[in-house]
Amino acid sequence: MTIATQLKSAERLPRLSSEPSHPSSPPTLEWKPIFVGPNGLRAGWRLLMFFALFSVVFGGFVLIRAGGPQSFVEKYKSQSHITITPLIMGGSEAIALLFLCGAAWIMSKLEHRKFTEYGLPLRLALRKDFWLGSGMGFLTISGTLLTIFLLHGFHITGLALHGTAILSSLFGWAIAFLLAGLVEEFLFRGYIQYTLASGIGFWPAAFLMSALFGFGHFFNPNETVRGSATVVLFGMLLCLFLQRTGNLWCAVGFHLGYDWGQMFYGVPDSGIVPYHHLLHSTLSGPHWLTGGIVGPEASFLTPLALLVVALLFSRYHRETRYQVQEPQSTPVTAS
Repeated sequence: MTIATQLKSAERLPRLSSEPSHPSSPPTLEWKPIFVGPNGLRAGWRLLMFFALFSVVFGGFVLIRAGGPQSFVEKYKSQSHITITPLIMGGSEAIALLFLCGAAWIMSKLEHRKFTEYGLPLRLALRKDFWLGSGMGFLTISGTLLTIFLLHGFHITGLALHGTAILSSLFGWAIAFLLAGLVEEFLFRGYIQYTLASGIGFWPAAFLMSALFGFGHFFNPNETVRGSATVVLFGMLLCLFLQRTGNLWCAVGFHLGYDWGQMFYGVPDSGIVPYHHLLHSTLSGPHWLTGGIVGPEASFLTPLALLVVALLFSRYHRETRYQVQEPQSTPVTAS
């Protein structure tokens, strides 16, 4: 056999690759990016889970307590004729708070994080931040009404209560507004704010939740667009408190102090005249000054008062203490 023939025979032999063989990589899941991001389950899906938990449990409780859907509709239609007392408000707010915290606690277990990360650490309850917020809230409504008084739009005409009724009213409304503050703050600036902030950032989430906060108040009796817009500004201020203190207790205190102050002075709160308020008072003059039937919330002075509070608070609380930890849930992998 010639050398040329041997070379041609060698070309027909199979060649051995010098590169090591690798097992084929598992196929990627096309739907995975929709549900899972770099840090686990995406914020939107976690919010849907939270809403589903709260809606099913709380909605089921309300329907069972009402006696069924038809009875619930009939009772809802008759709500406009019910006088809101501290006991009625406090009881309903306590139930809502229980279910809100329950849904958030379940989500904390699913996300492997502490419940306190959502803004309500019990060790800080009724401590410095809470009393600071309460004082600021009461001083804000007091300063607003004082200015309206100097412009001849607000007048106190006397006491509305006497004797032991004064203490029972002041204390009862304090408890009711505390519970209302806890519910609204934890609903709009607790778990939902925390989860949204992990996806889109703190202030975009704060603006969105504050807008929803104002939209929710729009359905109060006698509420106006101007009053609801002011509530959006309230929400942004409360988010500032959250960012600088790292918890919701200052915001809860401000909520309590402002609402309690409106009851104290006997002026409408988002269009609702308080039951068993301490003082008899009148609001007279143009609506842009007094807020009309909505109350001081719709006065042009209230946004100015909120701005002053925000500037003073920012001056003495410069450090950002609110931290959003990335979720630690186990990522989904292909099998």
